[in-house]
Amino acid sequence: MGDRSSSALEEIATEKEAEESHRQDSVSLLTFILLLTLTILTIWLFKHRRVRFLHETGLAMIYGLIVGVILRYGTPSVSGQDKAFSCSQQNRAFTTLLVNISGKYFEYTLKGEISPGKIHNVEQNDMLRKVTFDPEVFFNILLPPIIFHAGYSLKKRHFFRNLGSILAYAFLGTAVSCFIIGNLMYGVVKLMKLVGQLSDKFYYTDCLFFGAIISATDPVTVLAIFNELHADVDLYALLFGESVLNDAVAIVLSSSIVAYQPTGENVHAFDATAFLKSVGVFLGIFSGSFMMGAVTGVVTALISKFTKLHCFPLLETALFFLMSWSTFLLAEACGFTGVVAVLFCGITQAHYTYNNLSVESRSRTKQLFEVLHFLAENFIFSYMGLALFTFQKHIFSPIFIIGAFIAIFLGRAAHIYPLSFFLNLGRRHKISWNFQHMMMFSGLRGAMAFALAIRDTATYSHQMMFTTTLLIVFFTVWVIGGGTTPMLSWLNIRVGVDPDQDPPPSNDSFQVLQGDGPDLDRRNRTKQESAWIFRLWYSFDHNYLKPILTHSGPPLTTTLPSWCGLIARCLTSPQVYENHERLRDEDSDFILNDSDLTLTYGDTTITANGSSGSHTATTSLDGRKTKSNSEEALERDLGTEAPEVMSRGTRLVFPLDA
Repeated sequence: MGDRSSSALEEIATEKEAEESHRQDSVSLLTFILLLTLTILTIWLFKHRRVRFLHETGLAMIYGLIVGVILRYGTPSVSGQDKAFSCSQQNRAFTTLLVNISGKYFEYTLKGEISPGKIHNVEQNDMLRKVTFDPEVFFNILLPPIIFHAGYSLKKRHFFRNLGSILAYAFLGTAVSCFIIGNLMYGVVKLMKLVGQLSDKFYYTDCLFFGAIISATDPVTVLAIFNELHADVDLYALLFGESVLNDAVAIVLSSSIVAYQPTGENVHAFDATAFLKSVGVFLGIFSGSFMMGAVTGVVTALISKFTKLHCFPLLETALFFLMSWSTFLLAEACGFTGVVAVLFCGITQAHYTYNNLSVESRSRTKQLFEVLHFLAENFIFSYMGLALFTFQKHIFSPIFIIGAFIAIFLGRAAHIYPLSFFLNLGRRHKISWNFQHMMMFSGLRGAMAFALAIRDTATYSHQMMFTTTLLIVFFTVWVIGGGTTPMLSWLNIRVGVDPDQDPPPSNDSFQVLQGDGPDLDRRNRTKQESAWIFRLWYSFDHNYLKPILTHSGPPLTTTLPSWCGLIARCLTSPQVYENHERLRDEDSDFILNDSDLTLTYGDTTITANGSSGSHTATTSLDGRKTKSNSEEALERDLGTEAPEVMSRGTRLVFPLDA
């Protein structure tokens, strides 16, 4: 009877512990929800009062700091029953441990390593443990909507106009920044060793890893202010494009550095073979992740095209959401990088799948990922503030922190100014000095750097890197983010610009017909400055990929060889034929002048004297060539078509009054 009563009491105690754990889980989640609620209300107040010196992410961090102080110093610690057991015969830690206590087996999981000096000071506050999330929560739940939204909301026109420069800043710039920061920090580590401030191992590869994770820029504060003030669109595109691709490059670069394993006795010495292997790992992971994201987007586009899901917008939106999110997890499960995969999945979904969605699903998907992006980003920044006081493995090193700030400044300068100089040699529209200074100033660190740093805090060096990264994020978001508006004014960067249009034309009359009109200059500028990489594949995309994956573009029966007629008819949807016929009916250009009249219909040009002829690009009265179908489609996608008067399927182009 005694054993039965003892067992019953143990079960009751276990149930009470489970209830208490459930209650603490609810309180910890409620804490973050209240933080987000308070942040939203304060954001509204700031927007209402037009306060721009502090962004919403900075607010979230401040509230997180306040709650972290309360949890750290305002809640009582409980006296735990932890007891240290010696397993000196084992030479490694086990992730799962089964302990036999009086014939009953209990399972314990590994939480992490504790330094010998803190063995008797283990924090017993369960609430602090509850609000310390598993790093995988950030990668698998919070990062995907942030990265996907960046690709899905991409403004194609200005992004592709500056694609070459964006790729240079994102790939070459991030690599340059990584190696400069890594080498400078290695010198700092050597200095710390000389003055006796280094208490454990800190290798050169650790410094390079720190250079990779801290090179991930996240100018969310600057971009939000740019968007609110309608700052120069090209500057916005350069910063946004660099930050989007830069995150992907930084995470793959960090993975490549981890994979750097020299052969021989000194596993941290330079080895050319290991270096080339790391380069191969970088290229393999990036290209594999890119292909995985693009293929998932293509599969989603095909499903949405060849099914009747558009009749059920709820199912359509749900499938779109699940396919997009699964891209991240699929890439991680296959050994690739989910950040790269979900980014290019978002770009592919926006380019193809979006065209197949119903009107309701288009609106729902845009709003859904915008809300998820907002909540996830502010959650991460709130947690950053919380982690400064609740994280139990901080290592504050003043020398390392000061050295990191100097290295980041020099690394940013070393890739912005030299790259801009070389890019300007081939750009028609130069990156001006004030743009370069603003890009240099806007190198904030944020969610990606934090997520990469917190993912591995098992060793002394990684704990020091995490603490330093956290302080760098605080400084850049509060100080640099708050100084964005004064910096725009000081650098004389124009604001109040419509993000979807270039500056308004001047008073030139006949701006549509005359060759020197500013509207023509605007279109020519976009066509000339759209990166040649983009223009190489655009014709193929318009003539083949768009008709296969969407309900737009020319029918495949007109672009594929005649012997592919059966395949072309199977892959071309009826809507493509309908759209094509409607465009042919509307493809009539009347160009009126005092002396002549030209009518363009389909592929035939009829002049006032009755002559006609087949063409792909005809010549107008002033000697300029009219655009082919592919060029017109390119201008429609980039948003650079000339304003025209539409009347019953006929386009009239008149001289404008002065």
